[in-house]
Amino acid sequence: MNYLSTRGHPDRKRFCEILLEGLAPDGGLYLPEQYPQIDTATLAKWRKLPYAELAFEILSLYIDDIPPDDLKAICAKTYTAEVFGTDEIVPLRELEDGVYLEALSNGPTLAFKDMAMQLLGNLFEYELARRGAELNILGATSGDTGSAAEYAMRGKKGVRVFMTSPDGRMSPFQQAQMFSLQDANIHNIAITGVFDDCQDIVKAVSNDLAFKRKYRIGTVNSINWARLLAQVVYYFAGYFQATASNDKPVSFTVPSGNFGNVCAGHVARMMGLPIHTLVVATNENDVLDEFFRTGVYRVRGAVDTHETSSPSMDISKASNFERFVFDLVGRDPARLRKLFVDDLGLNGSFDLSADPAFAQAAGRFGFRSGRSTHADRLATIRDTDKRFATLVDPHTADGLKAAREQLTPGVPMVVLETALPIKFAATLVEALGEEPARPKKFEGIEALPKRVVKLPADAEAVKAYIAEHCD
Repeated sequence: MNYLSTRGHPDRKRFCEILLEGLAPDGGLYLPEQYPQIDTATLAKWRKLPYAELAFEILSLYIDDIPPDDLKAICAKTYTAEVFGTDEIVPLRELEDGVYLEALSNGPTLAFKDMAMQLLGNLFEYELARRGAELNILGATSGDTGSAAEYAMRGKKGVRVFMTSPDGRMSPFQQAQMFSLQDANIHNIAITGVFDDCQDIVKAVSNDLAFKRKYRIGTVNSINWARLLAQVVYYFAGYFQATASNDKPVSFTVPSGNFGNVCAGHVARMMGLPIHTLVVATNENDVLDEFFRTGVYRVRGAVDTHETSSPSMDISKASNFERFVFDLVGRDPARLRKLFVDDLGLNGSFDLSADPAFAQAAGRFGFRSGRSTHADRLATIRDTDKRFATLVDPHTADGLKAAREQLTPGVPMVVLETALPIKFAATLVEALGEEPARPKKFEGIEALPKRVVKLPADAEAVKAYIAEHCD
């Protein structure tokens, strides 16, 4: 399996090369040259597999430069009941007639990011040991990616983590999860700005090829194909739990900010998983909803990025959206570059409303979207607690609200849970009047000593910090 850049760089690379690289040299994102196709016989064979074995079967279609026995061992080490709480790893429950919740948040940091990050940590450690090399991971987080990455990488040999986050814009629990870690290989950097500033810094550093090579910079954000690939697995697992046979379509609703989670669903659908609809659920930062409604993709600046009660979705530049648009425009890198480099770079937007390709976003690729507000998520949290005795976090509430607007009779709708409610306790208190229960290991976490440095929203300042701490 070879991988190409969405922006047309001539090189083709193998999985383990892009695992450690992040962005392509031309600033594009990596995708496989083609998506492996899954037939009904293969689906039938996979239906009863334990999660770790299902992960191996899917990952092995994309990874042919790790020996199969080693890859199988990595999957078995990653996806265990000890780490994720249940044998099913991502158990599905029917919330109401035709609407399901897929639990993705039972890992070490109580968020769906653990599903991919635990695998990524083990892949990094394996490949770095095989090469006798080191890697400095630079990441950006709006809340959950950072803690998931740090918990996955803490103590890993040959790995340092430099995680940027928007100063003061995460929940107290999210901040405490990250900043209380005292491991020498973990560095937290609070950026004066919003998440998009953090993400821009990561891209700027990744695009400085000389610096990237000198300091061996890699990434754990979902621009890293390996992380997105790991997320493909739980779409198959959710589908198998929601159906009794492979002739029944299923829809998924995905709370979305950076488009990585739902992009994994797009990949699963392109492989042949019978997905009827992929619903992109946004909050007040509705860049993605605007595109799927109008065909216009218009990023917002920091001053126009709302601070909301579903903060992990407070994103106005969806990095992984480029992967989908590449498929949408027929994998034409020249068209892709015009949209993302010329139009977006110069004007802050591009417009596909009159392009025949835009109709395919829904027609051929199955995308729909929805938007939720603070009042909506409070109402959904209250309703879900009252009717189903189930607590959901604000992001999952955004998903439930959008899901109910896009139901198709006879087609199960699976809403991807994104985090446990305790991570956003203040909103749960506002909605229900009491704080949700927290696991014992996180009791008092907000009072622990914090290890974090504050820096301006400036790539050069972050590069200087990395250089200082890599010597």
